[in-house]
Amino acid sequence: MVTRSKLKAFIIVPFLSKLQTLFQYIGSIVFFVGDVFWWLFAKKRDFKAVRREIILIGLNSFPLVSLISFFVGIIIAFQTAYQLKQLSSEIYIASLVALSLVRELGPVLGSLIVAARSGAAITAGIGSMKISEQVDALEAFAVEPIDYLVVPKFLALIIVMPVLIIYADCLGIFGGYLVGSSKFGIPFHFYFKLTFDALKVKDLASGLIKSVCFGAIIAFVSSYEGFKPFSSTDVSKSVTHSVVRSFILIIICDCILTALFYFMF
Repeated sequence: MVTRSKLKAFIIVPFLSKLQTLFQYIGSIVFFVGDVFWWLFAKKRDFKAVRREIILIGLNSFPLVSLISFFVGIIIAFQTAYQLKQLSSEIYIASLVALSLVRELGPVLGSLIVAARSGAAITAGIGSMKISEQVDALEAFAVEPIDYLVVPKFLALIIVMPVLIIYADCLGIFGGYLVGSSKFGIPFHFYFKLTFDALKVKDLASGLIKSVCFGAIIAFVSSYEGFKPFSSTDVSKSVTHSVVRSFILIIICDCILTALFYFMF
C-alpha cells in the first residue's frame, strides 16, 4: 500500500524539484536573451564578424540541408501519390508537396538540421573557450563576451535561416517534380503552375517568420549552454542539452506559430 510519505518522497518532491529547475532555467535564459538584445543595440555593429559567422553557420550547412530536403520532397511525393492515385488525382502532388514544405517541413527540418550541426558547434566552441579561460581573458581586456561571441552568431542565424529555408523548399519541390514527371508524366510547366497556384503570400510569410524565430532559438540556446561548462566533461553535456532543448523549443514554437497563423489568417 502506498502511504502518503512514500507518495511525497517518490513523486511529489521529485516533481517539484524538476519544476523548480525548469523555472530557474527559463528565468536565466530570459535574462540571457535580454543581455543579447541590450548588446545588439548598445553600439555600432561591425559586420565582418557577422559575415564570418554566416559562412561558418550557413554555407557549411547547405550540403546537408540540400541532401535531406531533396529526398524529403521525393518522399512526400511518393506518400501523397499513394493516396491520390486511388482518387485519380495525381496532378495535385505538386500542390501538396509545395504546401507541406513551405508551411511546415521546410522550416522545421531545416532548423533541426542547423541546430544539430551548427548549434552543437556553437555550444562546443564557446564551452571550450570557457574552460580554457579565454572568456575570462576577454573580460580582463574589457571585451563583453556576449557582445563578442553571441551577438554575431544571433545576427548570422536570423539572416541565413530564411535563405537556407527558401533553398530547402526549392530543392524539395524539385524532388517532388522528379517523382511527378517520371512516375505520372506531369509536364514541367504544368507541375510548377500547380505549385505556384497553390502557394499564397501567407504561406511564404509563415515559413519565413518561422525560420527567423527558429534561428533565434538556436542562437540563444546554443550560446547559453556554451557558457555553462566548468570542466571538459561538462562540454559534452552542454552540447547534448543544447541540441535536445533546441529541438524541443523549435517544435513548441512551431506549434504556437502554426496555431497563430491559423486563427489570424
